[in-house]
Amino acid sequence: MLAPNFSTLIIEAGTDEAGRGCLAGPVTAAAIILPLDFENRLLNDSKQLSEKQRENLRPVIEEQALSFAVTHLFPDEIDEINILNASMKGMQESILKLNLVPQFIIVDGNRNLNAKLGLKNTTGKQFTTAEIDLLKSIPNQSIIKGDAKYLSIAAASVLAKTYRDEYMNQIHEEFPMYNWKKNKGYPTKEHRDAIRKYGTTKYHRMSFRLLPEQLSLEF
Repeated sequence: MLAPNFSTLIIEAGTDEAGRGCLAGPVTAAAIILPLDFENRLLNDSKQLSEKQRENLRPVIEEQALSFAVTHLFPDEIDEINILNASMKGMQESILKLNLVPQFIIVDGNRNLNAKLGLKNTTGKQFTTAEIDLLKSIPNQSIIKGDAKYLSIAAASVLAKTYRDEYMNQIHEEFPMYNWKKNKGYPTKEHRDAIRKYGTTKYHRMSFRLLPEQLSLEF
């Protein structure tokens, strides 16, 4: 089973995101505070679980969590501030939505949670000075592959993935030709072939390379 805590503090939050490498749809972040006695031997990095396992874990996680929050950041904001900043901002927003103020935060990846606070973007949530000060006041630790090491980050990864998949299933009904219900917006051959045939939609990330560069050979 994964480790329950990184710090020795009682109210420790874990946070993670899903959908960073997609061509369409939001990047989705989640933050969660689990009770110290939380146990689940199935819970792991969401990428290591089947879709059915993730769906079965989600209500268990939500029922037992002391607090959790999920945030979508949509393509227009991703295009404005870039995907790395959007991923971090989504986790920051999720922390601010929690009903409890964490004493410590663990973050999946290699970037400090306080990186790029208060971006002057025109799209999406604008952080207040008080929100920025609150985020700066909470000690945090980034952990590479933390979603395979700590329960709270793994739980956040499951929430982020399932909520994002749910959203992609919904917008699939609007644009079924891209088959987002299956590929979830990732750069599969099927998805890129559909972009070639039908063009882009309001859900595509226009700052991304939606189609690979075409090389022509001269003889």
